[in-house]
Amino acid sequence: MRRYDVIVVGGGLAGLTAAIDLSQKGHLVLVFEKHTYPHHKVCGEYVSNEILPYLNGLGVSLEAENAIAINSLKFTTVQGKFLETTLPLGGKGISRYAFDELLYRRAVQAGADFQFQNVTAVKFEDSLFEVVTETNQTYTSRLVVGAYGKRSGLDKSLHRDFAKKKSSWLAVKAHYKFDEFPEHSVALHNFQGGYGGLSRTETGAVNFCYLASYASFQKEKSIDSFNANVVSKNPFLREFLKTAVPIFKEPLTIAQISFHPKKAVENHILMCGDTAGLIHPLCGNGMAMAIHSAKIAADLIADFFKKDMQQRTQLENDYQRQWNRHFKRRLWMGRRLQSLLLNPRMSEIALSAMVAQPWLLQKLIKSTHGKPIL
Repeated sequence: MRRYDVIVVGGGLAGLTAAIDLSQKGHLVLVFEKHTYPHHKVCGEYVSNEILPYLNGLGVSLEAENAIAINSLKFTTVQGKFLETTLPLGGKGISRYAFDELLYRRAVQAGADFQFQNVTAVKFEDSLFEVVTETNQTYTSRLVVGAYGKRSGLDKSLHRDFAKKKSSWLAVKAHYKFDEFPEHSVALHNFQGGYGGLSRTETGAVNFCYLASYASFQKEKSIDSFNANVVSKNPFLREFLKTAVPIFKEPLTIAQISFHPKKAVENHILMCGDTAGLIHPLCGNGMAMAIHSAKIAADLIADFFKKDMQQRTQLENDYQRQWNRHFKRRLWMGRRLQSLLLNPRMSEIALSAMVAQPWLLQKLIKSTHGKPIL
């Protein structure tokens, strides 16, 4: 069986980006993904412009996919108070259906191989990885990149600390036809026990993705009931749900979402994207962080192979250090912002302060975003 330089477990934004970068650098790469492309995923579908120079360098153009230019943010509280501001860097609205397919096509063009099946185990012994699939096939490689998302059975088999803790969040996402929504805006709307984002995608559809706590969701019998009795308490979301026409037959959902801290290296696996750490969706920057983390991993892996693979410990330490430098503070800020916004009284106070001094919101936005990745 063919031995690979790198096996990437997970074919989302981080995994696909790493596969493109490493393949273009001349390495043999295999990507495992559970589902064939294209497919929808639960996601805010807004990505910061900080990643555009890097993607363009990989031969990936969001403009060619008709991604929507987004340059303004609207934030509202449960009571309906709101604040609008420009986004310092701006971003793009593009569905994961289109984005992942775009990256997949580029990865294949760059020479990456794909296997569409689930990985059940990753073993490391004598400087070599063995990756075992659901069909009991085994693949080997020198390095493994973990990019399988927010949570997987692999987390338990790897004995990751966060997988042992309870996760009290779920996410719901669907596309809607809603012509009244401003084309170049992203909106963040607060409701009791959660918050949701609205933005346009490349098809013109409006993506509505929200995060809710189990404590608030379990009081209702269904998503429809939760939308009617909880989400719609925010007057802006009430009007949206009343007027918008659903495009999906049923909303997509994800349960057991964990925001507990994670390690960026586990059992010698370099973790990227949500697998390494999940930023709260209200920050609107998870997609860019996933892509940036893939670049960091790809650069360090390329250097590792140039040095004849003598410094695995150095590679792992460098990746953990760079990951912390770029993302640790953003994750910390995301947790603080979530605590603030889910407290009705404090969110009202914060909004009043930002109305009086708009620079405060600009500073918060910059604290959860990075500089353009060249």
